[in-house]
Amino acid sequence: MPATFYALLAIALWATLATFGTALSHLPPFLLTGLALIVGSVPSWPLVLRDRRAWRVPPRTLALGVYGLFGFHFLLFIALRHAPPVEANLVNYLWPLLMVVLAPVLLPGVSLRPLHVVAALLGFAGAAIAILGARNGSAALPGAPATYWGFLPAAGSAFIWASYSLWTQRVTPFPTSAIGLFGLVSGALSLACHALLEPSVALSATDGLLVALCGLGPLGAAFFVWDMALKRGDARQIGILSYLTPLASTALLLAVTGRALTASIALAAALIISAAVMGTRAK
Repeated sequence: MPATFYALLAIALWATLATFGTALSHLPPFLLTGLALIVGSVPSWPLVLRDRRAWRVPPRTLALGVYGLFGFHFLLFIALRHAPPVEANLVNYLWPLLMVVLAPVLLPGVSLRPLHVVAALLGFAGAAIAILGARNGSAALPGAPATYWGFLPAAGSAFIWASYSLWTQRVTPFPTSAIGLFGLVSGALSLACHALLEPSVALSATDGLLVALCGLGPLGAAFFVWDMALKRGDARQIGILSYLTPLASTALLLAVTGRALTASIALAAALIISAAVMGTRAK
C-alpha cells in the first residue's frame, strides 16, 4: 500500500478521538487512558509471541514512546472535560504548527524562515479566536469551575505530540511493532495512577464498547499505520496531509454535540489549518 493510504487511514481514525473523549468524559481520565492504550497495544501481541525482537528497543526510545502516547492523550482528555470540546480540540491541533516552529530547536540542521514566523502568528491567532469564542455562549462541561484553564492541557498535549514526533527522528530506528510496547507501558502506568489517585468506578456495557473502539482505533491502529506511512513516504508530504485531521475532527465533534458551526470556530479552524500548511511549504 502507498504511504498516502496509511496516512489517510490514520487521519480518519484520529478524527474520532475527541468525540470518544467527550462521550466518555464521565470516566476518570487515568482509567480511560490506561484501558484504551492497553487495548490499542493488543494487535502487536501476536508479533511478540513469534519474535521477541518485535518489542526490543533502547530504554531511551521506550521513554520517548511513553512520553508521547501517555502524556498526549491524558492531557487531551483533561482538556475535553474542562473546556468546551470543540475549542479545546482546535487548540490541541496546533501540534502540526508546533512541529514546524520547534523543528529548528529539536532537530540539528533545520532553520526557521520568516514564513514560518508568519505561520506561527496565524496559528496562535486561530487559537486565541477559539478561546474567545468559548466565552460567547459556550459552557464548560458539568462540574468544571471555569472554561479557560482547560485550554492549558490542550496546549500541553499539542506540545507533547509535536516534540514526540520530532524526537522520534533522533533516536535509534525502531520497528512499527514497538508502538504496541509504547501503548502497553503507557496504559499500565495510567492504570497505576488511577489506582492511586482516582476513585474506582464501574463501567457499563456501553462504556466498555466505547473504550474498546477508542483503543482499537485512534489510540491503537492509528499509531501503527501512521508509523508505516512515515517509513514508506515523504514525511513532509505526509505532514501536510495531517492538517486534514483537525478539520475532520472538529466537523465530527460538531455533528455529535449538536452545535452549530459558529463564525469564530470556522475562522479559528481556517487560520490554524492555513498556518500549518504555510509553515510546511516554507523552504
